[in-house]
Amino acid sequence: MNRHFFAAAWLCLFYGTGASPALADESADTSHLRVLAGSCAACHGTNGNSVGGTPVLAGLTPAYFIARMQAFRAGKLDSTVMHHHAQGLTEDEITLLADYFSRQARVTSRAPTAENH
Repeated sequence: MNRHFFAAAWLCLFYGTGASPALADESADTSHLRVLAGSCAACHGTNGNSVGGTPVLAGLTPAYFIARMQAFRAGKLDSTVMHHHAQGLTEDEITLLADYFSRQARVTSRAPTAENH
């Protein structure tokens, strides 16, 4: 099937169900947040639950998260890469991430070792 059919079907489904463009914006925001949080996961683990070597982000208060990110951005905290990441985020993105990570459950886990792997 071609792209036009899928676009028409999506529009009929979306608008035919009474959904509003605001929901599309919310979905885009959610998708953007997932991309941002996914980039954090590379070092800080899934949902901010690091298995060691980097701080756990899950369960941090939004105020603490925001303060740390602002400090990285301003160069007030030493880091190998966080100042680059923080400078690449807008204030709104930092606030979104702070809210996201504050709602994640903190999970205690151990990094794999020769004994438990």
